[in-house]
Amino acid sequence: MQQLEVQSDLTVVGGGLAGICAAIGAARQGSTVALVQNRPVLGGNSSSEVRVWVCGATAHGVQSFARETGIMGELFLENQYRNPLGNPYYWDLVLLEAVRAEPRITLFLNTDVRSVEAADAVIRSVTGWQMGSEKEIRFVSPVFVDCSGDGLVGLLAGAEFHTGREPRSEYGESWAPDVPDSNTLGSTILFYSKDAGEPVRFVPPWFARDVTETAIPDRRVIRTDLNGCAYWWIEWGGELDVVDDNEAIRDELQAVVYGIWDYIKNSGKFDADNLTLEWIGSVPGKREYRRFLGDHVLTQHDVLEQTEFDDRVAFGGWSIDLHPPGGVYASERGSKHWFSDGAYHIPLRSLYSRNVRNLWMAGRNISASHVAFGTTRVMATCALLGEAAGIGAAVALRNGLTPHELAHDHFALMRHALTRADSSVLGVSDDDPANLALSATATASSTLTRPALEVSSGTLPLTTDIGMIIPVDPVLDGFELLVDSTGGTLTVELHDPVKPQNYLPAELIDSCTVEVAAGEKRWITVPLSWRPGNPSNAFVILRKTSEISVHTTAAALPGTVHFAHRDPTADEQWTEQFRAWKHILPRQGLCIRLGETAAYTPDKVVGGFSRPYGGPNLWSSEDLAWDPNPWLQLTWPEPVTLSEIVVILDADVHEDLINLHHHRTPFESLPTLLADYDLQLRNGNGDWQTIAQVTNNHHRTQRHPLPTPTPTTHLRLTPHHTNGVSRAHVVSLRAYGSPT
Repeated sequence: MQQLEVQSDLTVVGGGLAGICAAIGAARQGSTVALVQNRPVLGGNSSSEVRVWVCGATAHGVQSFARETGIMGELFLENQYRNPLGNPYYWDLVLLEAVRAEPRITLFLNTDVRSVEAADAVIRSVTGWQMGSEKEIRFVSPVFVDCSGDGLVGLLAGAEFHTGREPRSEYGESWAPDVPDSNTLGSTILFYSKDAGEPVRFVPPWFARDVTETAIPDRRVIRTDLNGCAYWWIEWGGELDVVDDNEAIRDELQAVVYGIWDYIKNSGKFDADNLTLEWIGSVPGKREYRRFLGDHVLTQHDVLEQTEFDDRVAFGGWSIDLHPPGGVYASERGSKHWFSDGAYHIPLRSLYSRNVRNLWMAGRNISASHVAFGTTRVMATCALLGEAAGIGAAVALRNGLTPHELAHDHFALMRHALTRADSSVLGVSDDDPANLALSATATASSTLTRPALEVSSGTLPLTTDIGMIIPVDPVLDGFELLVDSTGGTLTVELHDPVKPQNYLPAELIDSCTVEVAAGEKRWITVPLSWRPGNPSNAFVILRKTSEISVHTTAAALPGTVHFAHRDPTADEQWTEQFRAWKHILPRQGLCIRLGETAAYTPDKVVGGFSRPYGGPNLWSSEDLAWDPNPWLQLTWPEPVTLSEIVVILDADVHEDLINLHHHRTPFESLPTLLADYDLQLRNGNGDWQTIAQVTNNHHRTQRHPLPTPTPTTHLRLTPHHTNGVSRAHVVSLRAYGSPT
């Protein structure tokens, strides 16, 4: 047996999405990282071993403009480009390549951490056994990040934690039980089937469960066209200890899977003669175990009230999603959901231990109540938490700070690091003094100042209330709609969503009733007005009427989104679960003429927010047919010396991407992204110098380091092609005097 010692700035234990993003985030801050994973592949529950969908704040399209950026955003876009069919092995490869691309990360697969050396509330080292190579490896570093899911490192280090469900009295949460218990969310094993093209029999094993003796056929959805995570409800073990009883839970879950497959194949209720099992999981996908206690415990109130923490470092948007402890055998519904009105914030103080001074945590073990954990546990959110923990650990280490000191006394260091990394944070403006673009003036060859969509692609009858988001900057002074009418009136309302990240009506601002004469393709004026104190989104409601249809278009304006109102169905009995406004017209819009707006002006690319927040927050050129050679330019009054240019493009964070098979998005590169562009510098009245030529781009963030520091007074970005839309979009243009 070999005994090795590995020294690094940071040791990350756990190679799920939280651990991957923690390692990459820290490495990009300059830290050396040992990433330790106890499985042969990366990805945790999202890997080909378990195959859970990577869900996040978009919540399968419930939340608007909520898709993650940062490292998780990079992984989504790369997977979309390389793996549009959702092959789980290609997803493994995307993750592996992302880690191996970082020279400061050393990856240790098949390495199970089993012991921790800690004293005086400080972890000195962790030791793991690398299966296959028969090596015992001791990892020594000043900082550790527990992304193991189950939280073994924190446990062995003496970090304070909770398991099970806290009583309602502890945090005043309405969804918490009156009496505390040890129940958790259970584990799941999934399966895939395929059509073999010929009859295939299935002889069930003796241990397969007879599901007809359970509530499963009546309480759960079983269909032959479902695969993988569509069977998320094959869950059990919540009334046991999901770690101590892991082997028994696995055996029971596999017995259930074979029982369900026996029911599909042999009950005679399904057209399944040609179906065969393609894959069945052997590793239970765990949902919940230890949750460590930090300086702040995230609660139901923080999620639903969207508490705006000063030290916010990430966001979520998935519902509070809790399951019955009995899992697949429970007689009640498989889950219950409570959505916040939009994305909510997560603070840095929930990502480190309050009693172990050098322990960070990310993933499903963060400092949250059982109820709040019901939303933070989904993997894309865990990935954001991992990136924040990795960046926080590296920034604190570089500046000689404890996690507590970074969060409470020096958070500006963290905020600037997150901004520069293009991490997923809401409502944080770029005020980093290192960004020299903040002292420049932004201009452009053209700007979308009077947005209009005038070419009809069809009609939408107003058989239900229709809602749409319109950016208001600085004022809305009426707009026009293209309609068909048999004669009658149209009632229109304008609502303020109140919070900049929300896209639901909250406060009525103005309303009107418009007389509409009979006729087809009539432009009508809607005289609604609003001058908010800051750039904002207006939620406009067209009330239903049998006399009028609105015309739709094949495109949408940046920052707009459309909804239909619906009443609850019979199985939506909990008001907390019901969302009345549902997205419609994906990537489309209504035929509309807006008045003059500053929502897309070039100054949006300097400072400000780098994602939709109270408006689209991007520059848009005019239509490329009108301005075929657009440009965007930064000009400084005096020369500045640059070492790195960062371009952040519009990756349409409203588009709901997913890594595997929930749905297929119909393009490999987001249409809103620039595909080809040039970057040029000029000093004074000298010649333009081309410093970068980008082609076939499918990324949101492009970093352009300069070979040598270069004095300049002008920086110009020249778009040549997009990946589909008819205008050039840029979210942010940044210039730094020192490289990342």
